[in-house]
Amino acid sequence: MQNIIEQFKNAMLDNFINPPETVIGDGQLHRFKIEGKLNGAYVLHTDGRAAGYFEDFKQGIKIRWKLAGDFKPLTDAEKKAFAIERQRQSEQRKIEEKTRHDKATQKAAHIWNKATPAINHPYLTKKAVQPYTTRIYKGALVVPLYAENSELVSLQFIADDGSKRMMKGGKAQGSCCYIGNVTKIANDSILLICEGWATGASLYETTGYFTVVAFSSGNLTAVAGHIRKQYPDNEIIVCGDNDESGVGQQAAINAALAINGSYVVPPDIGDFNDYSLSLQGGSDDSE
Repeated sequence: MQNIIEQFKNAMLDNFINPPETVIGDGQLHRFKIEGKLNGAYVLHTDGRAAGYFEDFKQGIKIRWKLAGDFKPLTDAEKKAFAIERQRQSEQRKIEEKTRHDKATQKAAHIWNKATPAINHPYLTKKAVQPYTTRIYKGALVVPLYAENSELVSLQFIADDGSKRMMKGGKAQGSCCYIGNVTKIANDSILLICEGWATGASLYETTGYFTVVAFSSGNLTAVAGHIRKQYPDNEIIVCGDNDESGVGQQAAINAALAINGSYVVPPDIGDFNDYSLSLQGGSDDSE
């Protein structure tokens, strides 16, 4: 089993993807972080000849993989042992993940309560947007992440130079940030969903529509799903990034299809904050 895992990880490295520390061969889809963002995914089957695939959403890399070398079919006893071990690992991961998320939720609340409402910050100036519900903590712009039940579960920290990091252990998958007044969403209101916070701020300022920030292309479908549950009759538009790789566009399409919504991307390479800045006569790097 260890040889399978090592070959799988080495294949990731050969394709310029840093693999996660733990790889699970249970045939299920697993997401993992690449450079701090949840842009990686893999599936590894170990029944029969080991095979699977892995991808990097942001780079647009998707590779199918199978075990090299001679293959010796597993005996019934080995298959049973593997199944028992996978179940044990799965239960252990769930316990560990819940512990990490619970600690991060408590820490996020503590930091958020100590942070002060944002008024000025270099990132806001650079992106030419208002602060909305962001706060300042030790010089960083702090963006809240909320779970589907509206509980604060994590934070994103943005430095003066625009570099971003998510709180360690925080729940990222399915979590999002809101820009706009949720109490004013009528049945005929249009809702927008996008990747980055500055992109969401620009969209809200331009349209006035309640905007939901998913923080990554790989999180668009999950966020769109729970927003659709909350607002089953509203028109929802997924506002994707226009990536050279096509990843942002495809992620927006997939999310829109999943919720019977629509999608739009800016006419030029970049996100809607870039597009807004270009119309104002400025330019900036993509969110």
